[in-house]
Amino acid sequence: MKIRVNEQEVEVGEGATVEEVRRRVKPDADVVIHNGFPAPAGALLREGDGLVLIRRGKHPDRQELESLLVARHTPGVHEKMKQGKIGVAGLGGLGSAVAVALARMGVGRLVLTDFDVVEPSNLNRQQYFLEQVGRLKTEALAENLARINPFVGVSLHNLEITPQNAPSLFAGVHVVVEAFDRAEAKAMLIDTVLREMPGVPVVAASGLAGFGPADGIVTRRVADNLYVVGDEVSEARPGEGLMAPRVGVAAHHQANAVVRLLLGVDPLG
Repeated sequence: MKIRVNEQEVEVGEGATVEEVRRRVKPDADVVIHNGFPAPAGALLREGDGLVLIRRGKHPDRQELESLLVARHTPGVHEKMKQGKIGVAGLGGLGSAVAVALARMGVGRLVLTDFDVVEPSNLNRQQYFLEQVGRLKTEALAENLARINPFVGVSLHNLEITPQNAPSLFAGVHVVVEAFDRAEAKAMLIDTVLREMPGVPVVAASGLAGFGPADGIVTRRVADNLYVVGDEVSEARPGEGLMAPRVGVAAHHQANAVVRLLLGVDPLG
């Protein structure tokens, strides 16, 4: 009968047990997942069962990780993700969370741009750790992404984006994610990409401060190749700061719009 071991098809005999297959396929595995659950060694296998065999502390190689991602995404989706190149402008609450989501999806390359360092106040909503305070956001985020998916290519730019350098920084990307805090920086990037990089969509954000209803954050198309996430109203002010839940909702709206664009699907459905 046929089962799947780490997403590869394997032929086993009738009455085979989990332990027998572990010893045969990956004897150093010390974590065994059978159909999504921890498995007792003597569990009997049935046609079509799935086993994941893991050695604690050992990273899967590229082929094995891709096999596992393909199983979650389906082959067609994963192949398009792997070919994707995405620019992320600003690595704060939005940009760092977008980058993490896309790395988990297996996007092929991320172009990460920011000139700031990690501050203690960033930790309430951004994808960094206490020991990274004081480090460049680009380098700290690249380190964190490598712990999630070391096979995602990362290009780092520690500088301020301007109308002059944006087209070269993001040359060849499929989508640009705008993740700035300041309104003037947002407007500059959007205008530059739409004017100087024809055909490249921008996924921007506006209106995500505070603790208002999460379902107020939506994705809108406001122009050709321009999508804006948020409620377009709320802004940071005393008593209504930038907080992890609502910022995270917006960031994942942005990441999902990117995924849909890579798959050739309208972000709005």
